[in-house]
Amino acid sequence: MSKRKRCFGDQPGKEFYAEYHDKEWGIPVHDDRHLFEMLILEGAQAGLSWETILKRRQGYRKAFHGFDPVKVASMTDKELEKQRHNEEIIRNRLKIYAARQNARVFLKIQEEFGSFDKYVWAFVKGKPLKNKWKSFKNVPVSTAESDALSKDLKKRGMTFVGPTIIYAFMQAVGLVNDHLIDCWRH
Repeated sequence: MSKRKRCFGDQPGKEFYAEYHDKEWGIPVHDDRHLFEMLILEGAQAGLSWETILKRRQGYRKAFHGFDPVKVASMTDKELEKQRHNEEIIRNRLKIYAARQNARVFLKIQEEFGSFDKYVWAFVKGKPLKNKWKSFKNVPVSTAESDALSKDLKKRGMTFVGPTIIYAFMQAVGLVNDHLIDCWRH
């Protein structure tokens, strides 16, 4: 049986990373709850490895009500402070409070556009941007599209949504397909 070539996730003991690569990364997402989850997780990842966040994903789901934006938007300061002692997530105060702030903005975007999906996919004209990279050395950390989305989200009041974070978000939810050309997912 031949082994599939992957961009990442082939290291021994990191099967969870291979599963994320094979079943999630770069696959177009149109579900608002999942888009919200990835937006919060990518913000939490700032300055850390994605692997660190993936290992804590279930902790984040528990801490932030299954990434229900309505519930996260209504979390109290007391509830957020409690999460600062939660060892299942990254306990950075700014990142924890950003989840609530971003949920509130997320809900306003849903109200304005009918869905966050409709809003976010407009930045790529409704179709994934498919790149043809030979190496991750060639993959940019941001693009004109991630810059524009980042700028708009910031203008609306979101935090932890800089162009690099947003480009990683775009990759994660399939707005951009950055699987390398020799990857089976390309």
